[in-house]
Amino acid sequence: MMRALRFFPVVVLLGCGAVAPVPEAARLSADQVTVVLSDGSNCRAPIGAGRMALCGAGYDYRVDLVQNPNLLRRFVEGAFGALGAEGVLAPMGQVSLTDDAGREYRFVSPPPVAEE
Repeated sequence: MMRALRFFPVVVLLGCGAVAPVPEAARLSADQVTVVLSDGSNCRAPIGAGRMALCGAGYDYRVDLVQNPNLLRRFVEGAFGALGAEGVLAPMGQVSLTDDAGREYRFVSPPPVAEE
């Protein structure tokens, strides 16, 4: 019995490393990207491109902003700007994450509205 208990911590540690959290969502705010992982944790980085080294297993990221959004979006942004509330709407864009194994995860922000 004592011999079996001696290996228990090793088995537990091996089991913990088997399932690494993966990105489930990404959203943009005025100046940063927030990535939500499958374990519920969040990672933040400035809009642009770089490395999220402390995010799960680590990810390279890139944010491509939509430079010319649709007509309705431009109208709403203009209305907020006229009221002195510029930057209220989060930017539109695509977030690309790549892990060390080369797997790529892509998200759009804001996420598309599901049709019923």
